[in-house]
Amino acid sequence: MATVYSIHPETPQVRVLETVSQALKDGAIMLYPTDTVYAIGCDLNAKSAVEKVRSLKRMSNEKPLTFLCSSLSNIADYARVSDPAYRLMKRLIPGPYTFLLPATKSVPRLVMNPKRKTTGIRVPHHNLCQGILESLGNPIISTSAYLPDDMGDLPTLGYEKARLFDVLDKLVDIILDDGSELQTEVSTILDLTEDEPQIIREGLGMENLIAITD
Repeated sequence: MATVYSIHPETPQVRVLETVSQALKDGAIMLYPTDTVYAIGCDLNAKSAVEKVRSLKRMSNEKPLTFLCSSLSNIADYARVSDPAYRLMKRLIPGPYTFLLPATKSVPRLVMNPKRKTTGIRVPHHNLCQGILESLGNPIISTSAYLPDDMGDLPTLGYEKARLFDVLDKLVDIILDDGSELQTEVSTILDLTEDEPQIIREGLGMENLIAITD
């Protein structure tokens, strides 16, 4: 069974953040809220945990895993950011956007797309996520919390939080509950590998994106 931590959404308790961060460094997998949907995640640098997340989501090694960074400057450690991409991202971060970018050598091969050498990165507008990132000192994997049909058919959309927790209780090590309602909208995905941004998926933040790019 997972250890459940009740944590304040605006001012997360330092003690809980430190406990969770240490567990992540030791290879734990967590279920946690973000500024979009609940996510399954782990320390980016914990190889065994990343492998478990892939296994849990039944994701092939060809599909990149998105991870959270604390800031735009932190993204530069893990991706090559062109000048046009930088200018756009600066206007959108932090927020509900996933950016597809060329990966640097700091991104584990298990996380990136091995053929395109790209990775997906987010900077969340979410105090708990930012608290974990600061305490951990590493990016954290962020993949939406749903399972294949034969494991309960549990997409985040349309389910109560209690049901989500119940299904994942035996599959993750940590569950973080900040008391918030279950979000149903995913992030907007932007491909910034070329000079002209491409919208891969429309989600939260589209109105703002349209407003600043018109």
